[in-house]
Amino acid sequence: MISRRKILKRLSTMPLLGGLVGSTAPLQSALAATTSLAPRNLVKELGIRTFINAAGTYTAMTGSLMQDEVMETIQAASKEFMMLDDVQTKVGEKIAALVHAESAVVTAGCFSAMTLGLAGVLTGMDQKKVEALPQLEGTGMKSEVIVQKGHNVGYSHALTNTGCKMVFVETVEEVEKAINEKTALMWFLNIQSDQGKIMHQEWVNLAKKHNIPTMIDIAADVPPVENLWKFHEMGFDLVCVSGGKAMRGPQSAGILMGKKHLIAAARLSMPPRGSTIGRGMKVNKEEILGMYVALEKFVGQDQQKEWKMWEDRVAHISDTVKKVNGVSVETFRPELGNHTPTLRIKWEPAKINLTTKALQENLRNGDPSIEVVGEQGGISLTTWMLKPGQEKIVATRLKEELTKASV
Repeated sequence: MISRRKILKRLSTMPLLGGLVGSTAPLQSALAATTSLAPRNLVKELGIRTFINAAGTYTAMTGSLMQDEVMETIQAASKEFMMLDDVQTKVGEKIAALVHAESAVVTAGCFSAMTLGLAGVLTGMDQKKVEALPQLEGTGMKSEVIVQKGHNVGYSHALTNTGCKMVFVETVEEVEKAINEKTALMWFLNIQSDQGKIMHQEWVNLAKKHNIPTMIDIAADVPPVENLWKFHEMGFDLVCVSGGKAMRGPQSAGILMGKKHLIAAARLSMPPRGSTIGRGMKVNKEEILGMYVALEKFVGQDQQKEWKMWEDRVAHISDTVKKVNGVSVETFRPELGNHTPTLRIKWEPAKINLTTKALQENLRNGDPSIEVVGEQGGISLTTWMLKPGQEKIVATRLKEELTKASV
């Protein structure tokens, strides 16, 4: 490494450049720039594995990557003090306009949006009820949420956090029988909509018939971008979405959007207020502003151009791996969740001696490390979380592993 003494000597013997020699300030500035240390690489320092994400926007894989504009917003916001409620109000107004809703608020993820949204339904603007949650008995608050059996996959814990009980139904007749004076909400899980017998509009119509609020979880259901306003227009009172997936906001952020009076009530259970079930669901000013910029960029981008880029990446990988004898490929797009061009790769065991798990491990342990989704008899992958050019790396590595295992 070049020494400080040598740097000084070289600078002193350079030709005059903008008054460098003879002025100590420029000399010190040049010296500082030359000798400054590289940014601390904590990922490398701590030995944390990074990887090419060909799997999708999974929470365990830290969702998605924030874009430069989002990070710049976060960094700038970190330099100033602001009143948290003021940030939420101003950002909420902008987000509501973008998603065609009456109101919106940034939450600590989609799960948090569901808890807070139901809290608002239960308490209204009654501060005593806000502080009573999750204790419902003796408060006059309602205590039941109706949901289809096919939608019960675990996320309903966000709703039982309020103290409410889940009531499961399958048919319209069962919904009619389940509705009573205790019914607080009718909840719909979009990613499981094909597992229920009652579809979106009929669900909303049933709820409106009995004057019951509705909520829909669309955590991973953008794209398409239209889903951000589709369900408001359909009549859902509250819509919950993750911010750190397709929109590439902070992973710990989400959005609760919908009817103005319900959002206002939900905010009573949010920080900075204490003595509430939502106190631990804190969202800082940086995340709130970063989420707004991420949403604004997502809504404003050329959706067709993005889709074409994903398709081209999938096509490159597909064209590469299908050259291996015994390999078959299928391109599709899931209708629910991660709605993007997706590639399924399978192989004939008689021609390629490789298990799904072994292929995943080989890709994971390679350099660079790559993550894909394991399936019965093969794998699937998406390309929307890839950085430019990474599709070539994924294609090459897949071909290598499949070829190496050829019988």
